[in-house]
Amino acid sequence: MKGAGFKKMTNAALATGAVALLFFIGGAPPEAGGFIDPLGMTVETRFRAPAGYERKAAAADSFAAYLRRLPLRAAGAQVRLYDGRIKPVRGVYAAVVDLPIGRRDLHQCADAIIRLRAEYLFARKRYDAIRFRFNSGFLAEYSRWRRGERIVVRGRDVRWERTGRPGDDSRDFWRFLETVFSYAGTASLARELEAGSAEAGPRIGDVFIQPGHPGHAVIVVDAAVERRSGRSVFLLAQSYMPAQEIQVLENPNDARLSPWYEASFGDTLVTPEWIFKAGDLKRFREE
Repeated sequence: MKGAGFKKMTNAALATGAVALLFFIGGAPPEAGGFIDPLGMTVETRFRAPAGYERKAAAADSFAAYLRRLPLRAAGAQVRLYDGRIKPVRGVYAAVVDLPIGRRDLHQCADAIIRLRAEYLFARKRYDAIRFRFNSGFLAEYSRWRRGERIVVRGRDVRWERTGRPGDDSRDFWRFLETVFSYAGTASLARELEAGSAEAGPRIGDVFIQPGHPGHAVIVVDAAVERRSGRSVFLLAQSYMPAQEIQVLENPNDARLSPWYEASFGDTLVTPEWIFKAGDLKRFREE
């Protein structure tokens, strides 16, 4: 189950504090500037590629194209938590993804990534591919859920029981996702992903993830390459604790490039609320 216990929130505060120290040393948090088109209402149209760069090609029906087309709230919008409170953290996010997150404290970091992958597959009607493991190892398969089976948890006993109605409407799909959110997390998601290659550069849809309690995960939602040198940059998005809307992140390392990140970031990737290692890069297995 999700829970924002004292230990969980204290560890998160320590991680956030480490990044805040970098902000302090480097001065005020950067503001995304010349790369922003305030009239753009998707990731692709809101954020211009840096001069000399062009977006990496992506098939129209790919996960990469889906992420680029994520809808955004109006420029300047603030992230809302599940209970309606605002996350007014300057220097953390450059845009807010316009997707509902429910009214429970569930849609946190790994959950948002699971949600994006699942909704992409749902839109493509690839129902059999929508399956995620709980932290316990139990496999939650949407193909069974849409046949009317439901997941019943009694202590450590987790099983399928036919207690629902068959169907695949969006409300029922969200109930499935919230069930997954309740029992999955960074630990289970990290086990399901395969290793990526930081040397080759993050691809759209790749995930930087550190399993643990709390642990954290962010997802690459766009990428561009410089035509002359082949150097690439990417955009990151996350949810966080407590449950909150997905946000496109600022780059605290380079105010001139923010919100884009250099693919050649070295051994450590510093994001506004977490610090990752190059080895934390993973990706979904293609089927």
